[in-house]
Amino acid sequence: MNMYLEPQQQFAQPPLALPSEKADLLDKIRPNDVVDKIFHNLLGESESGGVWVVNPSLKARAISMKGAWDIKTLMLPVSSQNVSLSKLKDHEIRARALSIAITAQQMCLRNWKEYNIIGTDQLRFVHEIVFSNTFITLKQPEGEGIRRLLGNIGSGEIGNLQQEEQQQSGLWGGIFRK
Repeated sequence: MNMYLEPQQQFAQPPLALPSEKADLLDKIRPNDVVDKIFHNLLGESESGGVWVVNPSLKARAISMKGAWDIKTLMLPVSSQNVSLSKLKDHEIRARALSIAITAQQMCLRNWKEYNIIGTDQLRFVHEIVFSNTFITLKQPEGEGIRRLLGNIGSGEIGNLQQEEQQQSGLWGGIFRK
């Protein structure tokens, strides 16, 4: 048997995607950035040139720092990189999003003076923001999209690249590589 005609699987190929590339991609998934923006918006602030400044036309509708902080803290556990990799079912997502939104609303009712809540429309506004952000954040990884993408880096994509490389090099390229 000629060893040069054996399948190329004889020798392990080094991975083309290093673990650091997975980490770099995971670093780019930052659902907590949205929570930071919501926090500033609840405070009546707008971003201008990379800096958050008080918007006078929004300040009258803003809630207090304590209220914005509490709402942000409530949303952070479901707005993390770990959640991006989760595998939840639709009914679990809906139940969790509703539970967190109801908790936010109860917090606003209980602490309405400290939170600077001056109208029932603010209660509904906070409820909708919290529910929407939580629901969307939990819904994104449905079907393991990000998990599958990260899993493919280093496995499926590398296998495809190696096959293409072998086809391009032909028999002689394979002989000289060994």
